[in-house]
Amino acid sequence: MRKKVTAAAILLGAVMTASAGYAAGNLQEIRASLNHKLAIIVNGQAYSLKDGNGKPLAPITYNGITYLPIRSVGEAVNTSVTYDAQNSRVIIGSSSSSGTTSGASPAGTAAAAVQRPKSLPADFPLPSDAKVFDLIEGAVTGTPSATFSYSTKQDLETLGNTYKEYFAQKGAVSKSEEISAAAFTIIDAGSTFSVTLDAAPGTGSSQSYNIVDVIWSGK
Repeated sequence: MRKKVTAAAILLGAVMTASAGYAAGNLQEIRASLNHKLAIIVNGQAYSLKDGNGKPLAPITYNGITYLPIRSVGEAVNTSVTYDAQNSRVIIGSSSSSGTTSGASPAGTAAAAVQRPKSLPADFPLPSDAKVFDLIEGAVTGTPSATFSYSTKQDLETLGNTYKEYFAQKGAVSKSEEISAAAFTIIDAGSTFSVTLDAAPGTGSSQSYNIVDVIWSGK
């Protein structure tokens, strides 16, 4: 699935270009330390900080203050955390004005705005148990785009074939599709859209789920 990583990097770079100037003027370089020895206890139980793919994360200590990765902490206390790139803000919990939060929608049906990335078409398939995370929305040359991941317990072969059929109906003319029960990679494009999906079983805290990475641009 390495070819997906290359395609993802290219498209994500395009998505972030519009906000690069803003970010450059608002980021300050600092010196901080990763605090690997700090234990995290949640409701009396030890908790390991991890990203959406199960990779361990460490607290950061800066000027005597320790900072924790907010999305991982949100998962520990069952609270959604969403990055709203367009408005340069982090949303903790639900927000009807943001149009994005962790949530789910039945595959192939429309969903409420707070339950799915607003840049997705209304009929873009998401499993009924999908939990969206690591969401970045923006525009590439004026075209709506979204980069995000979601977890689901739906089997990957069925889900991959659902997407394959959906993109065919949308008029995909450039197709690279590898689908199996263990994983799937789809890189499709049509006259009005381009999409990259990479799905595999989760690891670490996501071990009982399948993780699907989505990069979407189009209508």
